[in-house]
Amino acid sequence: MCGIVGYVGYRDALGVVVDALRRMEYRGYDSAGVAILDGQGALAVERKAGRLANLEAELAETGFANFAGTTGMGHTRWATHGAPTDRNAHPHRDVSGKVAVVHNGIIENFAPLRRELEDAGVELSSDTDTEVAVHLVARAYAVGPTAGDFPASALAVLRRLEGAFTLVFTHADHPGVIVAARRSTPLVVGVGKGEMFIASDVTAFIEHTREAVELGQDQAVVITSDSYEVTDFAGSEDGVRTRPFTIDWDLAAAEKGGHDYFMLKEIEEQPTSVADTLIGHFTTDESGGRIVLDEQRLADQELREFDKVFVVACGSSYHAGLLAKYAIEHWTRLPVEVELASEFRYRDPVLDRSTLVVAISQSGETADTLEAVRHAKEQKARVLAICNTNGAQIPRESDAVLYTRTGPEIGVASTKAFLAQVAANYLVGLALAQARGTKYPDEVAREFRELEAMPKLVERVLETAPQVRAIARELAHVPTVLFLGRHVGYPVALEGALKLKELAYMHAEGFAAGELKHGPIALIEDGLPVIVVMPSPKGRAVLHSKLLSNIREIQARGARTIVIAEEGDDTVRPFADDLIEIPSAPTLFQPLLSTVPLQIFAAEVAQARGYDVDKPRNLAKSVTVE
Repeated sequence: MCGIVGYVGYRDALGVVVDALRRMEYRGYDSAGVAILDGQGALAVERKAGRLANLEAELAETGFANFAGTTGMGHTRWATHGAPTDRNAHPHRDVSGKVAVVHNGIIENFAPLRRELEDAGVELSSDTDTEVAVHLVARAYAVGPTAGDFPASALAVLRRLEGAFTLVFTHADHPGVIVAARRSTPLVVGVGKGEMFIASDVTAFIEHTREAVELGQDQAVVITSDSYEVTDFAGSEDGVRTRPFTIDWDLAAAEKGGHDYFMLKEIEEQPTSVADTLIGHFTTDESGGRIVLDEQRLADQELREFDKVFVVACGSSYHAGLLAKYAIEHWTRLPVEVELASEFRYRDPVLDRSTLVVAISQSGETADTLEAVRHAKEQKARVLAICNTNGAQIPRESDAVLYTRTGPEIGVASTKAFLAQVAANYLVGLALAQARGTKYPDEVAREFRELEAMPKLVERVLETAPQVRAIARELAHVPTVLFLGRHVGYPVALEGALKLKELAYMHAEGFAAGELKHGPIALIEDGLPVIVVMPSPKGRAVLHSKLLSNIREIQARGARTIVIAEEGDDTVRPFADDLIEIPSAPTLFQPLLSTVPLQIFAAEVAQARGYDVDKPRNLAKSVTVE
């Protein structure tokens, strides 16, 4: 949810922190704030509700004299406890004004802790759960066994907290020192020369260093300008493991590159994202070749022993999971269930050692998906994660990992990460088919080669953008858009509707076209736009003819039909008010093409309505609390 950054070094901390917040604003934009230590015992704090621009304007108006220092931290908020107001913005300070904290997540036992503080006469100035932490650290520093020891005081408080959280503390009496900790929400250390960073995302410090260290569960870190020390919450280094890694992309990947919005850039990057996700996953051998995964840690014998697959995910990742079901069942004959991660553990699914759970999460920190992974592990199921974030919590807790190689996705509404997830799911399906012998090696190789050809076809789909944008501008005023699809077109319809909801704040629904006469056709009225994802007349001729009948039915009732169909499909042309043509592709792979016009459509409608495409209201990139 929220974005956090801390800095200790030799640069102007305010500039470093604000630049980092600008790159992490996609994590939350209900408010923003900074805290800077001047090295002389003073702690300057400024915070402001709304976008980061509001904070920057306030800093410019008040002047920067009080914000000179080389130690600081910042926060961009997605509100959980308390309305998005100035008083609830982070950083929060104790009553002395010497201790400050920024926080991502939820402190679940904040209510009794708040009562404890109030009973002790402490006046809290916000409605947040976060504020209790800073007052507790100040009290631990003032009296008791940790008095005068800033890191020990912070650790003592951390041991009392329940929930999922990342916390970063500074103390005016300890310039050049930052204490941070994580439980179930992300935190990474950036290791520079004469400077150190702490952040919830490597985009915060990629301008200054590519060397990073991923912290594990229930770990704390103390950073200075030239060192970092990682311990558990008890302050012990015994058994504490960290994972250093080098970031394999640069600052340019986190910038707009001349585009008005990150999302537009990311839509255009999809051919590369899919291609990069596939690279290195097919190796030639004496049998002709085989699929390999990144950090598999599951032997072929284990893959052969699975008798059921669950796919768990949220949002767009859930729609990618629905597409995985078609491919895995078709190639392996294994039954596949696709579950919303938020519902998975609560309905008590039947899991055992013969169950494979595929967990899909762009960030690797999605709270519901992480809890689904933990539930699956408790039931002795094996877990394979599909993730875009190296070293994130979900892959760390999984038995195997397949990384999507898309680089940073800044736009809140997923585009390139979604397409890469779809491609990764196909790799998982082929790896299972290979291990189980349900496809011969030459068949696996052929499927992979056809998948490998898809990025070039995605490039061709991007050429339809001017036509799609023109249609979108015509329809920007309508209150409702419906989406229809069959077979793999149905999840594409769901994803198209979700994109329009996320970006344009419109009522949009995706339906399986076969269900049209079971209720949804009642929604059809004169002029209502209906976007139809047509299957290939070659691959699924029966479904094609049935969906063609559906188009006739809605057109007869006055709907405006916008049809996405394969090039050369002349049978659909008389029934399409607008026809968007995509290249011919194997049936299972068609979603990699048909999704793209729907992304462009949603982005253009949002722009025409005057909305921020990258930062849709009420949403954040990573959902790190349930």
